[in-house]
Amino acid sequence: MGPFFSLLAEELKSEGHEVFKIHFNGGDEVCYTQTSAYRYRRDLLGWPAFLRAFIARHEIDRIFLFGDCRPYHRRAIKVARELGVAVFVFEEGYVRPDYVTLEPGGVNAHSALSREPGDYVTPGPVKQDVPQPAGGVFWRIVGYAVRYYLAAWWLRGAFPHYEHHRPLNPFSEGLRWVRSGLRKLYYLCADYPLARRLSKQQHSGYYLVPLQVHCDAQVTHHSRYASIEDFIAEVIGSFAAHAPADTELVFRQHPMERAYHDYGRLIARLAARYRVRGRVHYLHEGHLPMLLHGARGTVTINSTVGLSSVYHRTPVKVMGYAVYDIPGLTCEKPLDAFWQAPGEVDHRLYRRFRKHLVANVLGNGSFYRRVRADRGSTGIEWPLGSLSAASDPARAGVLPIAARVGEEVAVGTNAVSPPASAAARLCAGSAKPNVDWSSVREAEEPVSQSFQGAC
Repeated sequence: MGPFFSLLAEELKSEGHEVFKIHFNGGDEVCYTQTSAYRYRRDLLGWPAFLRAFIARHEIDRIFLFGDCRPYHRRAIKVARELGVAVFVFEEGYVRPDYVTLEPGGVNAHSALSREPGDYVTPGPVKQDVPQPAGGVFWRIVGYAVRYYLAAWWLRGAFPHYEHHRPLNPFSEGLRWVRSGLRKLYYLCADYPLARRLSKQQHSGYYLVPLQVHCDAQVTHHSRYASIEDFIAEVIGSFAAHAPADTELVFRQHPMERAYHDYGRLIARLAARYRVRGRVHYLHEGHLPMLLHGARGTVTINSTVGLSSVYHRTPVKVMGYAVYDIPGLTCEKPLDAFWQAPGEVDHRLYRRFRKHLVANVLGNGSFYRRVRADRGSTGIEWPLGSLSAASDPARAGVLPIAARVGEEVAVGTNAVSPPASAAARLCAGSAKPNVDWSSVREAEEPVSQSFQGAC
């Protein structure tokens, strides 16, 4: 995420908060230029005790995380709940590409947003929001990721017990992304005829299946699938048995997955087994909005592409747990029935739901560049008017809590973002637990200025 948490701390300080940052690896460290930053150098087992003591010592009243699925974050949320400390979770925007998400307690399937359509009744017409465009950020993401991985590797000796949620070797990861670039060039040409043909169809000839990243928490924590392969197999089997004979099935590869997996052989093998060869296709490229607009229906585990499909009035079947899986927005029928009668999207409900998101949990901007010059250091127009208002600890108990899975909250991640967290405090502090201060001091090490640098 580059310097985002550094800019976040700067904005919080400008609004009168004292901010602390905990680093877990060298990537976190080089991207943060503010003061009051500390290293956590012990193992995952000792993290909860350290955090309890840190919260008590510094009188923390709120914690910020990016995603809440990673092992350190799950434990942080559990500790915060025990101590009555508010947690606010960042995630890529539910509506993309011009928004980021900031929610109290959790995001995605663990969001506190209601899943009842009646809770989004708005009197009168609903005006469409007009966000400031975030612009292209791909090369910024690449640059930040390269710096992060190199710094994490270079400073690995300073964090001997750190456990990352995915491979952190910059050299092997770099080679994978070289492969991704070569694959993109190949499929730009190979996929063109099919993509062009599909772009001419309108809500009749094919179903779209946007695939997700294999290690995304949306898959690993918020679905019943052990793997993307299991999902693909179920969808093809159901399509073969129940879809109209004149329809096609189109799998669309996730661009962030291209470096790791190619499902072409699996899809071809399953299509042959179920005797639907010629009706099942696999695309790496193709304009996604155009594919969504032309599809008869969309089947997804729980990707935010599903909400984009709703925007295009294309019916959606969610196979996992999603914040937008609301009657009227998505199909409640089983997958086998969806193929024959996908239903219709209640677009008025979609507009009301989107309005609620923008007003309460979405900020217009980007984690990777400053979009709004008229806003604070992050360049994000936060919901409720300011970052302080959006992260008011009172909000953690305001929204109706939806069904939660398990005792610990565990949700969404970004493929290239660090497991960073910042904590801001006001005058009111949290309850102070009994802790062994000597063991905590050994793990809590202020960051040397010599290691700080801008990303």
